[in-house]
Parts: sequence; structure tokens; C-alpha cells
Amino acid sequence: MAEPADAPRPVRGPRPDGAPEPPAKPLPQPSLESAGFWASGADGTLRVKHCHACGRWFHPPLPICVHCRSDDVALDPVSGQATVVAVTVTHQPWLPAFPPPYAVAIVALAEDDAARLTTNVVGCAPEDVRIGMRVRVRFEQHGGIWLPLFEPDPETEAAQGPGPLPEPRDVSAEVSALSRLPRSRRFEDKVALTGVAQSRTGRRLMTDPLALTVEACRAAVADAGLELDDIDGLSTYPGISPYAGLTEGGVMAVSEALQIRPTWLNGAGEVPGQSGSIITAMLAVASGLCRHVLCFRTVWESSLTAMQRSGAWETPVARATGAYEWRLPFGASSAAQWIGMHASHYLHRYGAGREALGAIAVTARDGARRNPDAVFRDPLTMDDYLSARMISTPFGLYDCDVPVDGAIAVVVSAIDTVADLPSRPVLVEAVGTKVLERLSWDQDTLTHMPQALGPSAHLWTRTDLTPADVDVALLYDGFTFNALSWLERLGFCGLGEATDFIAGGKTIALDGELPLNPHGGQLSAGRLHGYGFTREAMLQLRGEAGDRQVPDARVAVVTNGGGVPSGAILLRKAT
Repeated sequence: MAEPADAPRPVRGPRPDGAPEPPAKPLPQPSLESAGFWASGADGTLRVKHCHACGRWFHPPLPICVHCRSDDVALDPVSGQATVVAVTVTHQPWLPAFPPPYAVAIVALAEDDAARLTTNVVGCAPEDVRIGMRVRVRFEQHGGIWLPLFEPDPETEAAQGPGPLPEPRDVSAEVSALSRLPRSRRFEDKVALTGVAQSRTGRRLMTDPLALTVEACRAAVADAGLELDDIDGLSTYPGISPYAGLTEGGVMAVSEALQIRPTWLNGAGEVPGQSGSIITAMLAVASGLCRHVLCFRTVWESSLTAMQRSGAWETPVARATGAYEWRLPFGASSAAQWIGMHASHYLHRYGAGREALGAIAVTARDGARRNPDAVFRDPLTMDDYLSARMISTPFGLYDCDVPVDGAIAVVVSAIDTVADLPSRPVLVEAVGTKVLERLSWDQDTLTHMPQALGPSAHLWTRTDLTPADVDVALLYDGFTFNALSWLERLGFCGLGEATDFIAGGKTIALDGELPLNPHGGQLSAGRLHGYGFTREAMLQLRGEAGDRQVPDARVAVVTNGGGVPSGAILLRKAT
């Protein structure tokens, strides 16, 4: 999963002396809540939100405390001392103002290690930045905005040693509570997946995304044994979006193109991962609101990037807002950086190397060789993986998924319609949607990809099946570390045990104990942004996966979401 191709671009200011403009650093757009933070460095003092009721500190600024929900909070001064708890050294030229290499880090404040900033560590070589390094704030002024950067603090480290790492938050009580939720009247029993199809897929197809969507939707409806007039629901992710390369235009565009008049529709982006749009469709069908929902997902980032580079597509200049407000000013524009920092923390905490990540990449390419729809099918060796150029440490070229153009459509049907359809349905065993952590890239989980824990724990409370019953795993792999996080969080192995579990790729191979992404995943088949895993699960459970078929596959787990939020679905073969 990489950054949207048309994320906000940096603002450029005039040069009064007429000299050539240097590349402008992206600046935040201060909001009513955040303006005080961005201006607080004017006197050289870092200020962070502080709860006067419970004494805790937190970031980003919010009107109430994230720990006790008190509204007795204020922006108070802190020492400016912190510890590097995650870091990535970026070698990819993401933004003109940030020539590589440069270090992006998550630092935990000395006052409260749960209050963290994504920032740059400066004043030393990027490769010298390490987890546990003591750092102190220094500010960089841009008009009325003061960006808090951090530099090494050797005096404090000499006196106190390396800084402590935050311990993972204990959510065992919340996980235990999930098992007590009632499982009667399960909506999963009322639905089935009856149709699936994929459009043409490739790099820089230069085809209108709506045309790809229509192609996949028509084929999926036919695959289900239905007519377009049978479709009474439409669901997609993320719907209309400011990030053009991630959408075909939403449900209105598809309704108009296919002349479908839905009883119900959904085009939300804030759902449990990309497959949240499929889960939402299941809920609509189970409630009786509609009987056949056409779900679709389209990406065309590859063509959009080509158009931007040629000047055929212009992205407006804008200040950084929303989640980007806290990342873009520090050159953290890509998910490779956000998730790379978590991967660096994992490798440090568990003393692991990149071998497990490499085995995931090599296994994905081996699967793609058997998939005629995959984008990259040339063999990949571990030596190729280890010698590839770095993108953002610890991620090299083959740790990152491949932007493509394409669309996938899935039909969700009421279970009582299945007997009348010629298609081979796939049944839904359980879903996992629980949020157990802060919906943040830097304020909660550091050991794994954010938001893998909640959906995984929730999934197993809604079924009598266990990880041992899973025949094939379709796990989101925007980066190799995403898939590793899902393996551990779903319980296929313990935390920090992925290297031993994967066993150099033997366990996750097509003939292994747990085949992983037999189609090549997004690492080699192409980033169809989540729906590709649902398609592969359906093909495997139908016995239609060709040369990559897992023998007698009866249960498949599908996860979606490269970070926040995320979701999981357990599917099974119809008997």
C-alpha cells in the first residue's frame, strides 16, 4: 500500500530577491484545534496536550483526553526530550523538498511515552538514527508555523543510557470481553458470495477507470448467474474520493453507467478496510433491505501517475490537512514510511532480520508465476530480494506492492436465493471488525501493523473454527510486513515468532502448511487494493484456481487494510 498518487502537494512561496525557488516543504494547515501546537515553538518550547484530571499527555491535540475522556485539558509545555521508538531511512525521492536519504521517526516524549510525534531526526547521518536514541526538540520556522524536529541528545544518553521503549498496551481484558458477545442470529448465515470477476489489469493501461469497473461488474453479475436488473444494491470503497487514482467515481457513477436503480447503496471510506464495503453489503442483505448487492473496487494509480508526470493531470497545490497534517511536513508521504517505522520497531524488539519478509516476497512471486493475471511473473530469489535497492528501511523494492490499473467486483446474495442460482456460492463463516487500538499510525501499536489485533481477535469469537482449520490465507500485503503482522495477530504463530513459523517460505508455500496468497498477492499480482484477496479466496474455495489451486481448500481467511482501519473475513466452501 503506497500513498495516493494525488496526495496534497507542497505550497510554494515567492522569493522576493528573484532567486530560483528552492523546493518548498509541505506545510500543515493549522485547524482551530491544532493551531496552538504549530505556533508553540515560537519561544523555543514544545507544547503538547495535557490532561489536568489524570495527568497524562497525548497527541495529536484533541478537545478531550484520550486516556480518561476528561475535557480538563490544555496545551502545556514539555521538556522537549524524547526517545526514538521507530525509524525509517527514506531512499526514495517522494517529495522535492526532501532529497534522500533522510530519517523519519516516531519519537515518544519523556513525559509520557504514549504521546508521540512523527518527525525528522536531524543533526546526524540518517543511518545513525536508531531505536532507543535519546533526542531533543529543535524548531524550524516557516512563517507562523514552527515544525518540531529532533536532534541527538548525547548528554542525556550518556547520563541515563538509551531511552526505554513503550510496552505494548494490554488489551487482554477487551479481547476476553469479545468472546462473551452473543452469537445468536448471526448475519453471516444469511448471505453468500455468488459472483466474482476481475477486469483487465496491468501497468499504465490508460483506460478510463469507469470502463474497467463496468467490465468487472458485468462479468461478476454473469458469474453469479444474475442479470443487471437483479442487482438491488451497490457498495464500494472508498466511493467519491479526493484521491482520484483510488476510485472510479463511486456508486453514482456506476449506477449511471450500468443503469442500476439500487434499493440500497454504500460508498464509504471509513469502514473495516477495503472489504468493509463487502461486509456492509452483507449486513444490508441480511437485514432484508436488498437481495443482491454488487460490490466493486477500482484503482488506476499507475495511469494517473503517468498522466501527472506528463502534465496531463494537474494536482492542486494545498496545505496538508487531516491525517496528512502530522506527516507531510516531515516528508512522510508514503505508507512505505509509515509502516516501515513499525517494521523497524518489530525487528528491533524481537531481534529479527529481514529473512521472513524476504520469504513472503519470494513466495508471492512464486505464486504469481502460476497466475496468468499477475503483473510480475519472472522468478525472484532471496538474493534478488536482499540485493534490491532500498525504498524506506527496512523495506526494499520487493517489500512493496505494485501499483496497477484494474477493477474487481463481487456479488453478495441472500442465502435463500442461492439454490436458484447456477453459480457455486462461497459461504461466510465469520467477520472481524473490532477496533482495539487507537485509529492512528503512531500513537498506539508499534510492534505490528496498526489495527491487525482487533479484527483478528474478533474474528475467532464469531466461529467455532480456529486457525488450525484454515486451508489458505489471503492476507493483505501492501508490504511484506503487513502480511507478517496478520500471520501473528491471527494466531498462526506467536508474537515475534514469524521467522521460525515461515521457515524460509516452506510453511507458506503452495504445498506448505498454510499457503499464503497463492495468486501472488499485491506484491507480484498487483495492488488491486484489497478485493484481489476476496477474489482469490472465492476461486480457491470453488476449486477454480488452476495451477495454483490449494488441494481440497475448504476454509479461507481474508484480511484487508494496510493500516487503519482494517477487517477480516473467514469464508468456507459450500457443502
